[in-house]
Amino acid sequence: MFSLLYGLICFCALGCSQQASGQPDDGKRYICRAVPITGDASCPVTLLPELNTGSQEEELRNTVMQLRETILQQKENISKQQGTINELTTKLSLCASATDDRRYDKTGSWGKDKQNTMGDVPRDPNDTIDSLRKTMQGLKDRLENLEQMRANVSGASFPSELRDLLQRRLSQLEKQLLKKVNNLEEQKSMLSNATAAYRLKTESTLNALVERISELEKGGGDYKSPEQFKLSLPQRTNYLYGRITKSLPEMYAFTLCMWIKSSASPGIGTPFSYGVPGQANEIVLIEWGNNPIELLINDKVAQLPLDVRDGRWHHICMSWTTRDGQWDAYQDGEKLGSGDNLAAWHPIKPGGVIILGQEQDVVGGRFDAGQAFVGELSQVNIWDRVLKPVEIQSMANCSSYFPGNVISWLPSNVEVFGRGAFKRPLEMCQERLPNA
Repeated sequence: MFSLLYGLICFCALGCSQQASGQPDDGKRYICRAVPITGDASCPVTLLPELNTGSQEEELRNTVMQLRETILQQKENISKQQGTINELTTKLSLCASATDDRRYDKTGSWGKDKQNTMGDVPRDPNDTIDSLRKTMQGLKDRLENLEQMRANVSGASFPSELRDLLQRRLSQLEKQLLKKVNNLEEQKSMLSNATAAYRLKTESTLNALVERISELEKGGGDYKSPEQFKLSLPQRTNYLYGRITKSLPEMYAFTLCMWIKSSASPGIGTPFSYGVPGQANEIVLIEWGNNPIELLINDKVAQLPLDVRDGRWHHICMSWTTRDGQWDAYQDGEKLGSGDNLAAWHPIKPGGVIILGQEQDVVGGRFDAGQAFVGELSQVNIWDRVLKPVEIQSMANCSSYFPGNVISWLPSNVEVFGRGAFKRPLEMCQERLPNA
């Protein structure tokens, strides 16, 4: 049964094929297909729709042209964006090289063509920092413009790879710029501190030089040199004295040296006293009655093995340090005594009054005639350090002279009070030596 049915279907197909081949070609095509057993056994033919070959080709051509234009436009945008990236990279390289040229090198010079002198202060790096920040802002603006350009391109998407590349590059440059800004800030802070310290040191040195030059130009009045004068206090009264116009700073060590001449008895009195508010005996050198010469610091006492009551010139020095209260006493260049535990760990207080010839019961006054100095004083100098023995010896034997860095012996630094007290020229150093 199935074989018969299959044979009929094939016969029908063959018949249809022969009928078609016997007709002229009318441009139509027919197909055959299998049908169910219960269906129509004839040869149903489904006609394909007629194809318009010319319109189909035109549509394809238009599509290809549109795609080509889109690709060309995309390629042109990518080329422009790559050019912008190259331009930004070049400008950032120039900024980095300009910043490196301005960096303050370790030798203390600013650039190869800049020279620093004593009065010059290196250029402030704020200009460089502002320039870098402006450049950074400009880069961000350029990136925003690129992203806006991407939004304005119709029918094409901005390449995500290019955007990521720009963002990574900008992030790296931002980190580099921030690092350079931090370095410049640190250098600025260090430079500011170094400049302030250098300026203070320079001003102090210049002030000392100006003061010294002024005294030399004045010729020290009738004196051969500014330090060649002496203070004479011929009577034991409570109104003859000299006063140093300068005060002492806070000190943790000092050396006090002077030339002294006296034949007073009993005791030479008080050649030197320094009082501060709350402590009139901050530093005192005194000999009263038949007691030896004493050095008082913060009202603590040390007896010195010095003897200067022979009416001749003697060079004496006292040095002291707050560390363990160590002290040394020199006469005519020779160390005669030393000790410790004299006002140990006590700093010398600043802002007091220095009196020559009187002992202060209150700061700057209330003198006692019984403790007044009688004799002559000269070259009273104070240093804020312990002098070396060789330095003291060189001054004592007249081989050298150098003024104190805290108090120096100058006519402008010494005021004289009381009728009978006066300043007069000092004998030559060789004439003051003990064996002269």
